[in-house]
Amino acid sequence: MGGMTVRVKAVETAAEREATRAVRRRVFIDEQRVPAELEYDEHDEAADHVVAFDDGGACVGTGRLVVQAPGVGRVGRMAVDARCRGQGVGAKLLEALEAIARARGLREIVLHAQAHAAPFYDKAGYLPEGERYEEAGIPHVTMRKRL
Repeated sequence: MGGMTVRVKAVETAAEREATRAVRRRVFIDEQRVPAELEYDEHDEAADHVVAFDDGGACVGTGRLVVQAPGVGRVGRMAVDARCRGQGVGAKLLEALEAIARARGLREIVLHAQAHAAPFYDKAGYLPEGERYEEAGIPHVTMRKRL
């Protein structure tokens, strides 16, 4: 897979945490018009977050993992800046989140994919389940992957 050079890592500092919030704000609130009160939730503090930095040190992507049930993680808040999409950033973020899930002993990951992003998750081995539905006014589909 080609793409831009990015460094993906687990969020460890307050500055990195704020960088993830800034990407989410740009992608979900500004671009997709998700209400801020829906974007930030009670899971943010306890979640494992990953962040992607470009060569210049700018934060260009993020995602998070929440332990949803014993053995099951939920990936969410996957966001990549518009200028960086289609360049492998999301795949690297997803790989990092899956590695964290495995390290935590989780057996599967579930996620609520925006319908337009379902092919991305499909390529990574996630299988759709159930019907499409709306979250924050955006069509979604639940997808699952055994680790």
